[in-house]
Amino acid sequence: MAIQQDLAREYSEDRNAKSQDTVYTTSNGAPYPHPYETQRAGNGPLLLQDFHLIDLLSHFDRERIPERVVHAKGSGAHGVYKTTESLEDLCMADIFKEGKECPITIRFSTVGGEAGSHDCARDPRGFSVKFRTEEGNWDMVANNTPVFFLRDPAKFPHFIHTQKRNPQNNLTHADDSTIFWDYLSQNPESIHQVMILMGDRGIPDGFRFMHGYSGHTFKLINKDGEWVYAQMHMKSKQGTKFITQADSASKSPDYAQKDLYEAIERGDHPGWDVSFQTIKAKEAEELWEKQKINIFDLTHVWPQKQFPLRKVGEFFLNENVQNYFAEIEQIAFSPSHLVPGIEPSADPVLQSRLFSYPDTHRHRVGTNYQQLPVNQPRVPYKMANFQRNGSMAFYNQGARPNYISSIEPISFRERSVDLDKTHKQFIGDAITFLSEIRPEDFNAPRALWEKVWDEDAKERFIGNVSGHMANCTEKEIIKRQIGIFREVSEDIASRLEKATGVKGYPGIAGLQFNGTHNGMTKDASLRAANGMAQKPLGSGNQYNGAPYVGTHA
Repeated sequence: MAIQQDLAREYSEDRNAKSQDTVYTTSNGAPYPHPYETQRAGNGPLLLQDFHLIDLLSHFDRERIPERVVHAKGSGAHGVYKTTESLEDLCMADIFKEGKECPITIRFSTVGGEAGSHDCARDPRGFSVKFRTEEGNWDMVANNTPVFFLRDPAKFPHFIHTQKRNPQNNLTHADDSTIFWDYLSQNPESIHQVMILMGDRGIPDGFRFMHGYSGHTFKLINKDGEWVYAQMHMKSKQGTKFITQADSASKSPDYAQKDLYEAIERGDHPGWDVSFQTIKAKEAEELWEKQKINIFDLTHVWPQKQFPLRKVGEFFLNENVQNYFAEIEQIAFSPSHLVPGIEPSADPVLQSRLFSYPDTHRHRVGTNYQQLPVNQPRVPYKMANFQRNGSMAFYNQGARPNYISSIEPISFRERSVDLDKTHKQFIGDAITFLSEIRPEDFNAPRALWEKVWDEDAKERFIGNVSGHMANCTEKEIIKRQIGIFREVSEDIASRLEKATGVKGYPGIAGLQFNGTHNGMTKDASLRAANGMAQKPLGSGNQYNGAPYVGTHA
């Protein structure tokens, strides 16, 4: 009897089996003579007893799991990561020992579009990597831009709603961009990401020719318990390329998917260098005090001249998937999937994502999503915990006790990271917090316009923005957005006024925002978001959520 119980199919055997070596059966394994057969009463109605047909139709009706609310359209492949230069002085994670390798899977995606949307949409790109290390799976859930549209986590669902179809007319931004610009014009901290999105990087030439950025700040802890803040960069070995707005219309809806798949098939394996920027706690405080750069702010970047990239490794994608649904659609990434030596920071949007990502996987794929082969850890020890049952519990830990038993005890390993030392450094009162827009928020966008882009890039940007604004039905929104652009550069604002025929506001000092406190107005009645505050804003806004001097006790 025990021998029979061991006849279960292995995933790898099923995945790689050829059709010629298989036998057609029903889902319960019974051979069936032909997939098109049905049972009926003579030439009358069908029979309910026809399990083959009922099972076929029932499964067909359920072949789609809910698409991702964000990053629904995606592509991916498998590959290998290798550490080329040790990071052990900063991080105890086993994967960062020189020469260490692990298998990876990457999923690239657009952010706002639906599962059937166009690969060449003007949209940020997701860049998620699952590192299957010997200490568990580590997920780097990144984007192809170093910043994002927001820094207040409660804004995220609202923002994503504005990237979807209009709830009244069901139109996308291609036909009605009103809600898109309405949100941005009320939340001006989005300006840096808006400029990147509407610039040349807004439509990368496929997935192979773009970089990846953690955006968020993490902590790296070494074996001595010392830690630094860090951001991860993945730089394309192929360089970067872009597609213009005009050229994007000529591309296939699955252009990036096709490009990635065919490159790997012909042996042209794309690769990326993995590097880190790091900063010590006291340096982070000084960075805010002296330069007003907040390392916990997803709309800010760290100057690379001041905090240079340190290369640690590289990865290549060298294997296309055998089954897209099983290996890409069902793969589940989360920034909370960490390994010893890598910890989250107080970045508020990161803290929110630590919960929201696994929560959406439990809804979309099921509570046991980590048991799927593509999501399973590949560790050299036998895993065990006390999570049992739930939908699709394939690995349910046999007869082992489902509690900490003294009769059949489970083994434990000593903690390698002193979490008290790593995370209890912060001091402060509990506050209700909403960030405010300040002059420093325009420094990086201004540098992008004045120091990075050439004249051709600037003209393309103006064309992209004005063309998109042409579908905005409310001129007041355009006036507000031009006022925000004016804080970046008068040159941008005047060019947009000429291109749109709309005279924008002279700046934002006279504006009130519904999503952000205005720290650039002298009118106290305009400072608070929505004008709701009847008393001075909380002390947290004094530092806008940054690690000020004394934060790290």
